[in-house]
Amino acid sequence: MEPMATFDAENSSALFIENVSKRYGKIMAVDDFSLTIKDGERVALLGENGAGKSTTLKIISGLMKPDTGKVRIFGYLPSSYEAKKIIGYLPEDASPYLNLSVMENLEYIGAIRETENLETKIEELLDILSLKEMAKQKPLSLSRGNRQKLCVALSIIHNPKFAIMDEPLNYLDIPTQEAMFQYFEKMNATFLISTHILSIAKRLTERIVIISSGRKVWDGPLKELEDMESDNKSIESIVSGMMKDVH
Repeated sequence: MEPMATFDAENSSALFIENVSKRYGKIMAVDDFSLTIKDGERVALLGENGAGKSTTLKIISGLMKPDTGKVRIFGYLPSSYEAKKIIGYLPEDASPYLNLSVMENLEYIGAIRETENLETKIEELLDILSLKEMAKQKPLSLSRGNRQKLCVALSIIHNPKFAIMDEPLNYLDIPTQEAMFQYFEKMNATFLISTHILSIAKRLTERIVIISSGRKVWDGPLKELEDMESDNKSIESIVSGMMKDVH
């Protein structure tokens, strides 16, 4: 009888994090955090403000090195060229190039990212995000919501294999949020989305990871959380309790 093949999570997963910690002075922002995400999974990192979500995403995207632990993106180091090529990262409060117009931002980032059929892709994103009339404007002349639309477009212009997004729907109006829900749904990508808003997590993902004080306190299918609901306890109150029940 042939031995069973072992699954190499470190090299075969979209994301492999093992025992990652990050400290800012006396504050432990990420505390012994481990997580594995399969190719094609859509996962929400849910937590209160200051829970460690943004620091975790910066570490995953290669912008910050952990103090301890291991991180791999499809087997690559996050800071490697191979990982950077397949990641689409949207930081919280992202900012485009302020001296370039909306169109120039898209053309520049699209060219750097070696986007196929770039002109068609730019037209598609301008249309979906209702930015066509602002294509020649510079970001400083845009509203906060329209700058966010541009930043979302810049993060996905190259059709990333792994989309890492920190509060992607911040500042967006309801019609644009709905357009992005539909667009993300059609993308052939692994998603890790950080949010503190449960309704967004429910629309965009099917697996929830709850983080509190830098520690993972729950990890499982969204349906499992929904099954915990009762007449006396909403899913929001259940999640809130998990965030606060950290020993």
